[in-house]
Amino acid sequence: MAVQPKHITNHDGKKENTQQNATMKMKNRIRKAHFCLLTAALLTMAAGLAAQAATALNGRLISRPLTPNNIATYGLPANLEYQGGFYSLGIGTPAYLEADVNIAIPASIITNVTFVLTSVPIGSAAVIVPSPLGTNMGIFEPSDQLVYRVAGRALLRPDVAGQYVVTATITTTTNGTTNVSATFTAGTYAGVQTCELCHSGGLIAPDIYPSWSTTEHASMFTDGINGLDGAGYSQSCIKCHTVGYDTNASAALDGGFFGVWQQDNQNSNTSWTFPTVLNTNDFAAMPANLQNLANIQCENCHGPGFAHASSLGNTNLIDVSFSSGACEQCHDDPPHHYYGTQWYASSHAVTTTIPSGAGRDQCVKCHTAIGFITSVSNTLSTNTTFASTNTLYGAIGCQTCHEPHGMTTPTNDSHLLRIVTSATFGDGTVITNGGEGNLCMNCHHSRDGDAVTNIVNYKLGLYTWAGGSSFGPHDGVQGDMIEGINAITYGQSIPSSAHRVSVTNSCVGCHMQTIATTDPGYLLSGGHSFEMSYNVVTNGVTNKIDQVGVCNQCHGGITTFNFPVQDYANTGTILGVQTEVQILLNELSALLPNSKGIIAGVAQTSLSATTNWTTAQLNAAYNWQFVNNDGSLGVHNAPFATGLLKASIANLTGVSVPGGLPDAWEIQYFGSLTNVLGAPNADPAGDGIPNWLKYSLGLNPMVAGLSVPNGVVYVNGGATGGSTNTIQIYTAADVTFNTVAGTTYQIQETSALSQGWQNVGNPIVATNTASMSYLTPTVGTPQQFFRVAHNP
Repeated sequence: MAVQPKHITNHDGKKENTQQNATMKMKNRIRKAHFCLLTAALLTMAAGLAAQAATALNGRLISRPLTPNNIATYGLPANLEYQGGFYSLGIGTPAYLEADVNIAIPASIITNVTFVLTSVPIGSAAVIVPSPLGTNMGIFEPSDQLVYRVAGRALLRPDVAGQYVVTATITTTTNGTTNVSATFTAGTYAGVQTCELCHSGGLIAPDIYPSWSTTEHASMFTDGINGLDGAGYSQSCIKCHTVGYDTNASAALDGGFFGVWQQDNQNSNTSWTFPTVLNTNDFAAMPANLQNLANIQCENCHGPGFAHASSLGNTNLIDVSFSSGACEQCHDDPPHHYYGTQWYASSHAVTTTIPSGAGRDQCVKCHTAIGFITSVSNTLSTNTTFASTNTLYGAIGCQTCHEPHGMTTPTNDSHLLRIVTSATFGDGTVITNGGEGNLCMNCHHSRDGDAVTNIVNYKLGLYTWAGGSSFGPHDGVQGDMIEGINAITYGQSIPSSAHRVSVTNSCVGCHMQTIATTDPGYLLSGGHSFEMSYNVVTNGVTNKIDQVGVCNQCHGGITTFNFPVQDYANTGTILGVQTEVQILLNELSALLPNSKGIIAGVAQTSLSATTNWTTAQLNAAYNWQFVNNDGSLGVHNAPFATGLLKASIANLTGVSVPGGLPDAWEIQYFGSLTNVLGAPNADPAGDGIPNWLKYSLGLNPMVAGLSVPNGVVYVNGGATGGSTNTIQIYTAADVTFNTVAGTTYQIQETSALSQGWQNVGNPIVATNTASMSYLTPTVGTPQQFFRVAHNP
């Protein structure tokens, strides 16, 4: 029998079917369940998206270099072995393992870092142990310090020959976990005689040995022990001047100088000891097997090479590093070996990583070590597609500028510079007068071609350089500035300073000046820092100190680069040259559009040119960038820098002389821009009416005005009318100043600065932020001074 549904009465008097009510309750439960499941799914999805949006760990595992200066600075044990950051190691030589993560990852969320040997050679009992490098020791490369932070450190000492794979696991509380690995090859040293077999010419391997053998590296130990470097040469020097010098007992069988020396002595094969008195026969008296491991050889920079040689040149078994650590393991050791220490303070050490990576084939020629090396080695050219260019980042370090194998230009430069004969600029100009500075100018010149062509092509959207279209001369235009070329000259002959011909080796002559060890700026300026100044912090205040020692050879007695030369900006006072240039930069930038495309009217610190700017504006903007990007504010070439800026201002305004009258008007009536009769306040007609007022009225400045009773002043056949019986034209002062809304301003004057100030007119209350002009008569007063006082 069918069950009839019962009916109940709700409180509102309506009837409801109980079976339907039960069904509805079930559906509601299902809906709630679906809602919970959907919510959980959305939360899971949100968590996944949040995880994706979280900062990437970007982990890496590296072999950290360790230098003598690191050991001294951080108070590490003196017996720690120096390390170049190599992945090819002598048996028993340490690899200072370092796991790094993105610097944006807070150290507080890194919960654990573990190091595991995931692969070892047969017979190895090597284990990973804690690192002797403290947590207070930062990232080694200055450029890497901007990108990474240390997550953890450990140490590996390989005990047999072969390859070791280390994996580090970095765990964080909120940004997940990452595994990073590195492979290390352990082996024994072979010595230069083995390297010479393949690297002395022919098609087997690069012809490196002959050129290396002429370098100072190749004879450093020989000359030292023979007494040619003075009586101060001692056994402590040979830690860097021989191959594989490692006194650690575990490295006894690494085939390095110290291990072989000790084995020979123990086996009574030789009783050689470091001589107490040096003489010219000391090297020849050494055993041949130690001579084979003496001097700064291939394996000092590439790691042990026996496995590489015995495998017929397998490049996976030898190290080729462009890290500064390869050189710094010896050259970061002040006060004697301080070139590398100076480099840490240089801008080269922190060259930005942005212009590297895929698609940056053109940029890496100057922004990365391997890019520059490849370029100047003539394996690439501007006509190449750069398909095979290595675009990996590497700071502009030692090997970038120096060829350690000695394969230099025909000048046989003693500093092993890669190229010193010439530099080709973006406009095609070939520079040969820079001496060693030619090397610098290979990068420090405008990238974007000829200045005029750059602007034409930019407006048309065409390529302005091999990598694309961009406006302006690019950043490093120091070469162009020193040489006084490749800017917009408006057809004028703009003079240059004598720096380009008077400074030996150009850039190098000044930027690599020698700084005394007693100077507070030692290691912070000059030399391989290339810095011309350094900062001193006193009581929390940072002061920049200019290193003007090299300048005083010619300029004598100056204490700052901003010393007075001449009134370039036509202010009526000779200010410091850098101040003069900045005044002109400010004046020019105020005449150009701002980011909104409106004429700025105020000084700008950067320009954002667009293709819809007029050619005149782009010409001026190019010169502004040229002078601004040079960075010296006129010190490199003051006449050229100021000449460009003044020519640009004149082209935009028609006024060549700041504060003067239009060039065309001056030339029309006075024949030249330098005629003193054409000065704005001059009165060549002798009628008391200055040039600036006659210009504004459209009158001839050479003809005196005539007042007649009918209220009209006749000048040169022209007339200006008036409603009164007579008109007189007086001189006046136009006081213009910027205002801020809500501020009260009071113009004041005095006829002598030794007297008190008097108010002129009533106080002015600014209602908005704008520039205000106040005209006050000066008739009958020989001179007046004005100032504007304000009360916020």
